[in-house]
Amino acid sequence: MNESIPILGFSAWSGTGKTTLLRQLIPALQQRGLRVSVIKHAHHHFDLDFPGKDSYELRKAGANQTVICTTTRMAMITEFDTPAQEPALADIVAMLDTSRADLVLVEGYKDIRFPKIELRRAALGKPWLYPQDDSVIAIACDEGPAGDITIPLLDINDIEGIARFICADFLGDRQAVV
Repeated sequence: MNESIPILGFSAWSGTGKTTLLRQLIPALQQRGLRVSVIKHAHHHFDLDFPGKDSYELRKAGANQTVICTTTRMAMITEFDTPAQEPALADIVAMLDTSRADLVLVEGYKDIRFPKIELRRAALGKPWLYPQDDSVIAIACDEGPAGDITIPLLDINDIEGIARFICADFLGDRQAVV
């Protein structure tokens, strides 16, 4: 997808806690010296701004792209006329400034093949993703699958363990401090 920066996904069924886990994992990776970028895929509409704000009003007036920039952050909102115009994950990664990150974490996109960790909570009763997706490189769960498994099992509640796996096994000797 992008050979200049490692990309690691986190895939799970809704309600598993992907965002909650990433909110805890990002600081653990930063403590190891990594600069992290995140791409989150959503299956619903969202708004970054709201009525009364200049950016909202300009977008609603018909701007196809609106960039909001301050001295501390920037956001670009692009309008799509149809769902088919949604860019592919590879195109979104290509838009990132890879000089500002050592690792891209991706939440969602469970149907796309790229290295990912499957998150699973037994109480949800959802099927495992890894048997149909050979791009799953590890599973972080609260209860492992029955039978033999050839990929690493991680404790979904052990953020430090997941961070160690990412640094030692996924990144190897690239730039992280284990």
